Amino acid sequence: MDSSKIRTDSYQYFAMAFIDYFLARADVLLYFSIFIALFIYWINGIKKSTAKMPPGPMPLPVIGNLNLVDLKKPHKSLMQLSENYGEIFTLHFGSKKMVILAGYKIVKEALVTRADDFGERATSPIFKIVSNQHGIIYTNGEIWKTMRKFTLSTLRDFGMGKKSLETRIHEELIPLIENFKSHNGKPFNAHMLTSSALSNVICSIIFGKRFEYDDPLFKKLINLLDESAKLVGSPKVMLYNYYPFLGSLLGLHKKVQQNIQNVKDFISNFSKNRRLEFDANDITGYIDAYLKKQEQESTKAETYFNEENLLSSVLDLFAGGTEGPSTTIRWGILLMMKYPEIQKRVQDEIKTHVKPGQLPTVEDRQKMPYTDAVIHEIQRFCNIVPLNVLHSTPTDVYLRGYLIPKGTEVIPFLTSVLYDKTQWKTPYDFNPNHFLDENGKFVKHDAFMPFSVGRRACAGESFAKMELFLFFTGLLQVFTFYPPPGVSREDLNLKPVVGFLLIPTPYMTCAKPNY
Repeated sequence: MDSSKIRTDSYQYFAMAFIDYFLARADVLLYFSIFIALFIYWINGIKKSTAKMPPGPMPLPVIGNLNLVDLKKPHKSLMQLSENYGEIFTLHFGSKKMVILAGYKIVKEALVTRADDFGERATSPIFKIVSNQHGIIYTNGEIWKTMRKFTLSTLRDFGMGKKSLETRIHEELIPLIENFKSHNGKPFNAHMLTSSALSNVICSIIFGKRFEYDDPLFKKLINLLDESAKLVGSPKVMLYNYYPFLGSLLGLHKKVQQNIQNVKDFISNFSKNRRLEFDANDITGYIDAYLKKQEQESTKAETYFNEENLLSSVLDLFAGGTEGPSTTIRWGILLMMKYPEIQKRVQDEIKTHVKPGQLPTVEDRQKMPYTDAVIHEIQRFCNIVPLNVLHSTPTDVYLRGYLIPKGTEVIPFLTSVLYDKTQWKTPYDFNPNHFLDENGKFVKHDAFMPFSVGRRACAGESFAKMELFLFFTGLLQVFTFYPPPGVSREDLNLKPVVGFLLIPTPYMTCAKPNY
């Protein structure tokens, strides 16, 4: 028999055996197909790279630079990478290229000086699920401008920046204090209580009502927000963002999707009930104001005031007004236990400037520089939104001599600003003196950016600042916080649980009345 014929038959035999093996092993076929798809995806992405983009580590096939980033604490990895690559560098996550801006100077330049060049919001796959590109936070163009303008105007109508908001906060501070007192100085976890209290302030503005702390539906909503904030920053969901096809196949996003849908269902049901009894002369909250705006725009051929924008805007306000402030207050309590000398100095200042039996007011802040400095340092040190919310470039942008192509995702890295060695004397220490001059007077600091800066800064910044001062000062006026018996302050853990937010590791506290 011809030897070439034998070789051909042999090749065909082995090829068929190889194919039969893969067909018999569906799992191997699946993994092989995924690998090939990801490899092609990566190759196509690399082909689009340009030498003019900011420098960065050499990407590996398929995974890009994921080998250099600890997805359980990505902010720490990015800080280390910024030490090597400077204030602007490119990272590859799979075939996706991201530009990292690290340090106060370049973040301010991008978000303030060149706000139009970096003013777009990037929409990662998970946030497309959360918002479906509606609402305030994750939209662009005219939708974003319209919804943000309406929201800011409505928040002002309901007290943002006014004395009436102070009254709302006091009305929630009082039951929180009573709940703390009910533990009689014994150890308890303040997580749900603080979340409920801070959430109720924004709920009074959104829904025109507050909820009882033991309301099962209210507790469920807060738990859904807590869980989603953790999941969105989890390694599995981050992999879903970098490999949407693979992530969808493995269902990495489904829990977040279900949680958000449950919250939206609650908002939808509430708004439907309000619509049934709607009275344009009795506007009690943001939802009522939105329904009134819908009515006014009903004759227009096109309007942004639709149901999707209602649900997403309320979700943005509800989540932002609950998670950020309550997380900061929990950090504050933990830090006061850790540093009792700072706690005592705050309390001494409160005794000097707030009359016994009266709750603190916003006007008191001007007379209390040390307390104000401590609150600012809590926000800086705890760095609760470490990566910021993703930005993107609406056009090709040149920055520091590098090209950032249109549509590139940009991380204005807040950790690098709040811990910038050129801006803070002891960036890795909790030090209220960062916000005090040599005479003990409060001083503002340009590198203080916990709410981000520029056109995409948090819409509720002034609202949150008022909340934090009144809640923090009100609690320390009444209580001194101690670790539980048998736990020393050295034992208290300041390492955060990493998600979209950096939250304190769960802890117990003893709140002992100051009398």
